Amino acid sequence: MAEKKAEQYYTPPPKLGKWEGFRIFIWNSETHQFLGRTGASWGKIILFYILFYSGLIGFFLAMIAVFYQTIDLRIPKWQQDKSVIGNNPGLGFRPMPPESNVESTLIWYRGNDERNYKYWTDELDKFLQVYKNPGTVPGDGKNTVHCDFENYPGDKVCYVDPKEWSYCSSENHYSYHRSAPCIFLKLNKIYGWVPEYYNDTNSLPENMPKDLKDHIQTVENPHALNTVWVSCEGENPADVENIGPIQYIPRRGFPGFFFPFKNKEGYLSPLVAVWFERPTTGVLINIECKAWAHNIRHDRAERRGSVHFELMID
Repeated sequence: MAEKKAEQYYTPPPKLGKWEGFRIFIWNSETHQFLGRTGASWGKIILFYILFYSGLIGFFLAMIAVFYQTIDLRIPKWQQDKSVIGNNPGLGFRPMPPESNVESTLIWYRGNDERNYKYWTDELDKFLQVYKNPGTVPGDGKNTVHCDFENYPGDKVCYVDPKEWSYCSSENHYSYHRSAPCIFLKLNKIYGWVPEYYNDTNSLPENMPKDLKDHIQTVENPHALNTVWVSCEGENPADVENIGPIQYIPRRGFPGFFFPFKNKEGYLSPLVAVWFERPTTGVLINIECKAWAHNIRHDRAERRGSVHFELMID
């Protein structure tokens, strides 16, 4: 009869305390393991991740290089009606209310309190800083020229002269201390967009404000009609009554020699400062400003061609 084999039992490892188990996990002198791995094991896994992430980074850089071959940093691939922006520029205003009231379009201040209106003048200082120090724009000073309706910039860009802003200058606190604030208007930039001017005084639209029609018909220089005109009005009868006289500085529109926008170095958008000379104080005034050209359509909901804001001076 075959000899019966002796039964063998598995002997469990000795129970270790928490500190002893942690110490052995950090370094096991018997197996020469660090953090549960031998030196060879650590070498293999480190090499794997070095190769893996090197390949990943290389692939990413290669895709970026291919992508940059398909775009031009100055000229957008999709332009005007083929782009998300479209070919109908919007109109913006400055100064803007605080970011805490991002949905607001209300300019509200006390004209006899410098600490109160200082926010608005400081915002205009920030916005106009690049115009006062044009050297901060790349390339400016090298390709900037003074333009007029007889001299277009060609391959250069037109200079915007802050000295033309008169009462709407920083030195005059933008007339906020006189309760006669200046609001700056700016037409949004669309690459390659060319305005179709109202340079025929016999074809002005019926809905154009009468005072703007009268102004256009008094323009003597026919070249000066190549302008994207600007108008600001009170939205309701009460607003019309309270808005008071308005001046447009330095001119009533955006001159044609600033168009088309070609993203040239040093380019600065033209500005129109709307000076509200004597608005009624203590009441809210709803104001709508519009830009006028044949190919500018006005849509307040989509913020195209016009801009709405409210003015209240205590």
